[in-house]
Amino acid sequence: MAKSIVVTFPHELSVAEAKKRITDQVEVVKKTYIDRVGTGEMAWVGDTAHLRVSAVGQTTTAEIDVKPAEIRVEVHLPWLLAALANKIEGLLKSNGKEALRIGNTKKV
Repeated sequence: MAKSIVVTFPHELSVAEAKKRITDQVEVVKKTYIDRVGTGEMAWVGDTAHLRVSAVGQTTTAEIDVKPAEIRVEVHLPWLLAALANKIEGLLKSNGKEALRIGNTKKV
């Protein structure tokens, strides 16, 4: 059975800066991991990033909504990856907080 993970992060960045950091972090993950085993793409529609990752016959999608004080990440895992949901959630939390914390600047 498929499973969704939802993680939220408070932040003190401008929406533009948060989007930039998310884009930068996704590019690092894509080049480091995803491109080695599959394909990944990200497209922004307003302040929401839509991600799609395909590898070993499985496709995972996600949305990242950037609000002025919060970022909401929802990942949709196919049934094969649903068993790893807790580990994936932990990675999302630690990586997301770190990406937003580095060089943290207040909203203008």
